[in-house]
Amino acid sequence: MQQGFNHEGQEKNIREVKDMSNLNIQRIWAMPNKNTFSILPIQNLISYHILQKTLLKPVKIIDPFCNESPFKEKCISNDLDPSISADFHLDALEFIAQFNNNDIDMVLFDPPYSPRQVSECYKKMNKTVNMQTTQSSFWSNLKKEISRVVKPNGITISCGWNSGGIGKKYGFKLIKVLLIPHGGWHNDTIVTVEIKEDSLTMRHPIQNGVKYV
Repeated sequence: MQQGFNHEGQEKNIREVKDMSNLNIQRIWAMPNKNTFSILPIQNLISYHILQKTLLKPVKIIDPFCNESPFKEKCISNDLDPSISADFHLDALEFIAQFNNNDIDMVLFDPPYSPRQVSECYKKMNKTVNMQTTQSSFWSNLKKEISRVVKPNGITISCGWNSGGIGKKYGFKLIKVLLIPHGGWHNDTIVTVEIKEDSLTMRHPIQNGVKYV
């Protein structure tokens, strides 16, 4: 007996293809830098989105892992390392947890990229390194909190060694991927720009008259 046609599955596939066709992907070479947001193509990308967000009104931007970011004056900044100039020196999860639901317009998210990097950061600060700090829940718990605090139509700009970003699972739509190759055997730095979808409309929004691309 022939099975019925799965219209719902077909419509989902069509939506995903349309999303992919609208996805903006760029690849720009740049020298590596331990201060990720100082890498010029990434700095330019962040500057563009901050400018678009602040055209008509003040916005609230947070950076849970600020390091020596050039955007500290535009953000509520946090870094676990007390030797780094920041507004707060908390564990990133604790920092994000202090904000209300739908409170944040933009998140600059440059966490440790691997369990080894997490371990190194915690050991440097004489913090406990255990299963909770070195398994995937370290990142998923941060993503859950980011999803909670970001407003609908808010922006996240995430850096890492993959293009997962915050993710559709947590209500975000991927609108741009920036690949930064560094040459040699260096891993690319992968930057994702995502927008938090309005749960009522689930449509691609226009902010301040500008469609984000």
